[in-house]
Amino acid sequence: MPGFELIGEEERRAVNEVFDKGGGVLFRHAFDSLRNGCYKVRDFEVAFARKLNVGYAQAVSSGTAALKVGLKALGIRPGDEVITQCHTFVATVETILECGAVPVLTQVNRTLNMDPEDLGSKITERTRAIVPVHMLGVSAQMDEIMRVAERHHIPVLEDTAQGLGGTYHGRPLGTIGTVGTFSFDHGKVLTTGEGGMVVTADEAIFLRARACHDHGHENNPAVPRGEDTRSFMGFNYRMMELQGAVGLAQLAKLDFAVQQQRANKARIKNALRRYPGIRFRDVPDEAGDCGDCLVFFCESPRVAKRVAADLQKDGIGFKNLPDALNWHFAGVWDHIFSTVPAYEAQSWRRLWEPSEQILRSAIAIPIYVKMDDARLNGVIDKIGRVFERALA
Repeated sequence: MPGFELIGEEERRAVNEVFDKGGGVLFRHAFDSLRNGCYKVRDFEVAFARKLNVGYAQAVSSGTAALKVGLKALGIRPGDEVITQCHTFVATVETILECGAVPVLTQVNRTLNMDPEDLGSKITERTRAIVPVHMLGVSAQMDEIMRVAERHHIPVLEDTAQGLGGTYHGRPLGTIGTVGTFSFDHGKVLTTGEGGMVVTADEAIFLRARACHDHGHENNPAVPRGEDTRSFMGFNYRMMELQGAVGLAQLAKLDFAVQQQRANKARIKNALRRYPGIRFRDVPDEAGDCGDCLVFFCESPRVAKRVAADLQKDGIGFKNLPDALNWHFAGVWDHIFSTVPAYEAQSWRRLWEPSEQILRSAIAIPIYVKMDDARLNGVIDKIGRVFERALA
């Protein structure tokens, strides 16, 4: 699950190098004479792009900033419609609204990600981007989504905040659409405390993203920074050097983290298959699963609520479902949709009822990198006992 499990001497040394070698320069740009060639954010971007085999990577201050920068780089303007899904962290919709655009939300299916069939019904002449979200470490159905997008000539931005390290038919998540965005907050598989990344294979989009994250600076090598050229309005979404240093150290541990998560998840999942009351989440590409958490469905929201309560009593925690669903399901976001003109005349709380039935029947068990035999067996035994009681 989170990269904080693996924070150690490597991260400490990387941070110290900013002071010992880099002259204590924490700002990612300029001050060249003081930093002795130490550019941690720049190196992190290069290493991240290489890791994902993508042309360009732009580091930013958070995953939320990455979404906004990515949308701006795609040219999203006020009044445009941007399609995403009703099951996502609130930031996905917040950033659409921050661009002045109108969020249009699809249902999810038992992948807990965007329903491609519903996506097709949401396309209008005002649709300017599609944002599938790879929730809880599992890819959206990208083949079907990309076919819809390509048929209508609409760019795709992959919200990969929860999907770093995952793949879809061999391709890294975040590199299938036109733009991919990532989060490095403290609960992610790679953490810099806060931070994010925007990736793309399109140089023009990258240059807009770079300007957008830095007040419009084009980083023109022909002039000093104070005389930099500009043609694109931006804001301050810069990552600082300490975050870049930690990111570099964490990136070197990513493969190990994902490998361990996958192995631990497989062990728990295989042990639980013997319980007839468990139905697991649909996974479009099992080989590409991040192993971030194990999701199973109960027969109804009522049963799921009872099972979740019993699991909590036995010391089993959750990842978003059901304990943080209110932050990850649009049907309860009064603070957003009650103020959005496009939804004023609609009973928007009922728009995503089919998805709500699915989500409230689901339970997500976090999978950690560091799970020894005793911990794994304890999780298996506790979940098993709860299901035995539920089926009795």
